[in-house]
Amino acid sequence: MENKRTAYERLQLIRHKERPTVRDYIPLIFNDFYEMHGDRLCGDDGAIIGGIARLGDLPVTIIAEVKGRDINENKKCNFAMPHPEGYRKALRLARQAEKFHRPIICFIDTPGAFCGIAAEERGQGEAIARNIADFMTLKTPIVSVVLGEGGSGGALALGVCDELAMLENAIYSVISPRGFASILWKDAAREEEASNIMKITAEDLVELGIAESIIEEPLGGAHNDLDKISENIKEYLSEKISEKCQKDIDVLLKERYTKFRKIGEFTE
Repeated sequence: MENKRTAYERLQLIRHKERPTVRDYIPLIFNDFYEMHGDRLCGDDGAIIGGIARLGDLPVTIIAEVKGRDINENKKCNFAMPHPEGYRKALRLARQAEKFHRPIICFIDTPGAFCGIAAEERGQGEAIARNIADFMTLKTPIVSVVLGEGGSGGALALGVCDELAMLENAIYSVISPRGFASILWKDAAREEEASNIMKITAEDLVELGIAESIIEEPLGGAHNDLDKISENIKEYLSEKISEKCQKDIDVLLKERYTKFRKIGEFTE
């Protein structure tokens, strides 16, 4: 891995306009991806894509938050900020995966859930909370990977899993650094200062016991070698999915519960 960057430097790197998105990764990691649409309640949401594919020879369900690299792509995916129907689509596909005994792979890359009035009217908070609750008890392996930004409940809705990995320069936090600075200091311009005290890097999250693994990026960031970073992600997923599939489901659920119960433990 490269020399340690500050959290703010990583934040700039994951916002690089050429940084790969999940649409770049899927064809290089999986075979025969078939996308599914809609939550069967309200509509479809371009900020979250999902479907079935093969990881090697193993059928899996993919649920992923989508970022764009230009204004047109970002308009289609609402700048990677999901609506309630996106989370309900994710849960629909997760339940389908459970029914057919397919492992679930989630890719997290969002600044946070969409906070517009319409989203709130359609039950944004309930949709996120329902995902968190139901993912905890799904009787199938779940592995999540933070590709870039993992922001707030918008990320946590896909972050309840058996194993959480982060790309080397990814961040994962309860709120964005800009939001942190705006609330704590009433000054969004102090984003850099906030970034560097929030403990949001991959190393921080592993040390805190929230993430289990760090996936190495090419020198200079993921955008410098898409094939290499895709290979690293595929290798990680193949190993972890195989490992989780060998476990008895009751053991898996107990370990998942314990993983989240121990977060935030402290001694005085």
